[in-house]
Amino acid sequence: MEAMRVVLCTITPAAARDLARLLVEEKLAACVNILPGLTSVYRWEGAVCEDGESLLIIKTTAARMEQVTSTILGSHGYEVPEVISLAIEAGEGNRRYLDWLVASVGVS
Repeated sequence: MEAMRVVLCTITPAAARDLARLLVEEKLAACVNILPGLTSVYRWEGAVCEDGESLLIIKTTAARMEQVTSTILGSHGYEVPEVISLAIEAGEGNRRYLDWLVASVGVS
């Protein structure tokens, strides 16, 4: 089984759909879920900030992670965008869905 990843990324609501479409169109992700209406509270440059964001849940493979990260870094408006990768362990989840995921991103 090819190693798969779920990647979490927060982004402005205005940019969420563009980044999601780019990742899927480039076959870097099989699917991207956009969860709007998120409020992030975080520390940046010594100040506590609060912003409205969208959360992207990106489904991809380990082989595509470098390209996914590079694309997010190059397309994202933040100086330090969130890119957190979580492994999907062998045997976890719906096998047919996981097969579809791998087939959707193709070979790197």
